[in-house]
Amino acid sequence: MKSTIALIYDFDGTLTPGSMQEYTILPEIGVKPNSFWKEVNDEVKKTGAESVMTYMRLTLKKAAEKDIPVTAERFRSQAGKIRYFKGVPDFFKAINRYSAKTNGRLSVLKHYIISGGLKEILVGTSIAKNFNNIFACEYYYDEYGKAVFPKVIVNSTMKTQYIFRINKGKEDPSESINEHMDENKRPVPFKNMLYIGDGMTDVPSMAVIKKNGGRAIAVYKPKDTREYRTCKELLKASRVDFIAEADYREGSHLVKYIKLIIDTMSAEIKYSEELTAHKAKNSSR
Repeated sequence: MKSTIALIYDFDGTLTPGSMQEYTILPEIGVKPNSFWKEVNDEVKKTGAESVMTYMRLTLKKAAEKDIPVTAERFRSQAGKIRYFKGVPDFFKAINRYSAKTNGRLSVLKHYIISGGLKEILVGTSIAKNFNNIFACEYYYDEYGKAVFPKVIVNSTMKTQYIFRINKGKEDPSESINEHMDENKRPVPFKNMLYIGDGMTDVPSMAVIKKNGGRAIAVYKPKDTREYRTCKELLKASRVDFIAEADYREGSHLVKYIKLIIDTMSAEIKYSEELTAHKAKNSSR
């Protein structure tokens, strides 16, 4: 039986209070985050361009204006500047220990990031080692290691592609996920998925997982009434099962809800195992 439980996280606003660019490349090229994202939004409105591709292009443009080379090594080295919500650095090992102690062999946790941010930054973070895979935007680099143009973009709707990759066990982007695969052959059923995100850009992912029997949680910055209202709307629309402050420390509401969902999924896995064994035993008589 399929005993893998996938915990899938957005990154910006979910594990960190701000976007990864605000901690890394933007300060280095001397650009204020608010003005940068305003310029991105203005160009999107004016030209109809795709927003993720626009921010990736503008990042290169701004860096070139300051004569700062953009390389994968530079991105990775900047990742140490990222600040996380409380409890994040210790959360992954702690929740793995909890699941192993509470549910034993019933379930194995795997952690994934699906982000519209930059993979080159994410792989350099202190928490990267906790993830089975990281799906995010990437640049193409020339023979000198300099970023030239966007190679991979991950926007809000494209995130769902990677959910299907996890579902089908085809996590290499070179593998096609278009061929039919029977549900009982998929290594990570949707009902074994928990998506954790922070807002409207996560709605397509939440919808896919919820529609297919999985769960979702929306998080918001502590004391941020605007984000809280957005999460309440998601809850009201049944896009998520729970909403909580982005506090990953032991004893927080968020961790309590995550444990409850893991325990529920583990119980469902146990039920499926028992039901299958019971049917097999009695069908042979």
